[in-house]
Amino acid sequence: MRLYNLGKVPWDESQLIYHALGALGIEALSLVSPATPYVSIGFHQNADREVDMEYCRAKGIPVFRREVGGGAVYLDGHQLFFQLILRKDNPLAPARKESFYRKFLEPVVNVYRRIGIEAVYKPINDVIAGTRKISGTGAGEIGDCVVFVGNLIVDFDYETMCRVLRVPDEKFRDKVHKTLRENLSTIRRELGEEDAGTWDDAALNALMAEEFQKILGPMEAWDRDDILHAKIAELRERMLEDAWLYRRGRPAIERDIKIRAGVEVRHRMHKAPGGLIRADFEMVEGAYGRVRLSGDFFCFPEKAVSDLEALLQGKPFEELESLLKGFYEENRVETPGVSQDDWRTVLGP
Repeated sequence: MRLYNLGKVPWDESQLIYHALGALGIEALSLVSPATPYVSIGFHQNADREVDMEYCRAKGIPVFRREVGGGAVYLDGHQLFFQLILRKDNPLAPARKESFYRKFLEPVVNVYRRIGIEAVYKPINDVIAGTRKISGTGAGEIGDCVVFVGNLIVDFDYETMCRVLRVPDEKFRDKVHKTLRENLSTIRRELGEEDAGTWDDAALNALMAEEFQKILGPMEAWDRDDILHAKIAELRERMLEDAWLYRRGRPAIERDIKIRAGVEVRHRMHKAPGGLIRADFEMVEGAYGRVRLSGDFFCFPEKAVSDLEALLQGKPFEELESLLKGFYEENRVETPGVSQDDWRTVLGP
């Protein structure tokens, strides 16, 4: 397996590298950090709904849609990314995603413990110190590979994170800021400025490489070659275009709107254990019209969300339960922390 311990890279490459490796089918561990800040949104999210795009444009903060689920997050050089790319048929990769998270978060927990932070794994995909989250992680499928991405959080810009998010008003933004500080920690916060300063990026990345090799075996150091550079350039053309960023974009529907007798447009939101899910759908004479599903949840395979949207269109409401059951069983769909009951909550008539 390859080890790409690259340190600081251009902001877009900090995302494009693992997308390129997955598309090429190259198993690797990538350790990188962005040279400049940006915002990353989850695969199933709506950019305009989640991010204050006008503010980001004014401040020169790029926004990137990744092919991994989860929520919108502000990223900068104080976060050290680990990006694990494994082929789906690799026997070292557990088939069930919750088992996958548990296994491959062990190295992250161990690194934190080695530097003096009593971190623990918390299902589904969190690492916490005390009561605060101290690593953001997610997984997705790219090509024939499953990718697992996350970070060691050296420090965090709480204020900018709250500012880039789209919120209904400033009072709500203040609440988000307070909640974020109470529930997200960092290496500097846990160890103090002096002790945290003894662990620079190179030392932390070296520990990450050591811990991952304990469960994956020896890795060979690599740098970006012509093949990887070419794939990154190819993906850059597609993934930095507005067509990709806004691919799930549409005006938000914030309430039920009755069009005529028997026809309504509905917007539903529900916080499941695995993330927020939203459903915008038409009700047409007792059946589903167009359905749009989004949120900060994880889904495997990613395309299953679009498949479910298509499956529901034209189907009677009373068939929802059987449709969901068959969809999960026949397509081997996994949505960690989001159950069929959660979907029934947002899609029920």
